[in-house]
Amino acid sequence: MASPDSGEARKPISIPALQSTEKVKLLAVTTKAGDTLAALSDWLPYIPEHTPVVLFQNGLGSQQAVAERWPQRPILAASTTEGANRPSQDVLVHAGAGDTWVGALTVSAAEHVTGVVQQLAETGLRIHAEDKILQRLWQKLVVNAGINPFTALLDCPNGDILASPLYQQNIDGLCSEISLLLQAETSEAVASLVLRERIEKVARNTAGNTSSMRADVLAGRKTEIDFINGYLVQCGKQRGIATPVNQMLTDRVKGL
Repeated sequence: MASPDSGEARKPISIPALQSTEKVKLLAVTTKAGDTLAALSDWLPYIPEHTPVVLFQNGLGSQQAVAERWPQRPILAASTTEGANRPSQDVLVHAGAGDTWVGALTVSAAEHVTGVVQQLAETGLRIHAEDKILQRLWQKLVVNAGINPFTALLDCPNGDILASPLYQQNIDGLCSEISLLLQAETSEAVASLVLRERIEKVARNTAGNTSSMRADVLAGRKTEIDFINGYLVQCGKQRGIATPVNQMLTDRVKGL
């Protein structure tokens, strides 16, 4: 593993084999959003019902699906600004340090938040408890929706989207759609101009980074577009809010 604190230095990581699922104190789920339900369906029958499950997926939709499928279990969600990529099968690059917020999705998870935060903090990451985790996930969704599809379609790092005609012609419409959806879904009123400023600040701060969506396209993997812009399209249909820009981006990424 390479870390931003160590430059090009590499640190070998050894992961011991799991001896018994009965001893699992915390289950961290880091699959792609579309794989989460299937992965948990395979594992949860062997995991004690009191074991907290923390979801680290991008976008939205998969988290709610898990909480609805296993409402009796302590299901939590995490939102992180840590940056990482995997240039090859046996190499993980920690590209940028950030913060991670964790909050409860199910009723029984509330009593586990403090303990989960303490456990995750032992890894050296900056971990915070979050009472309104869905709102925090929405904040990250906004940024992902405004950066990831453009990087995938333009095949460029984050910062390069800002000067492109595709971005310039669609970002205001995209932010207007998201502003309406954000208020309908979370009661948070944020002007579209403020959303654009947030997106562009992140794009500039991570200018040289490759988004996960671009990485998926380059690797020939299925993207998480259905859980980012596609999720916004579904929210729009449920709320009666038109989302033509999100629909266009979703369709074009699926066509890659």
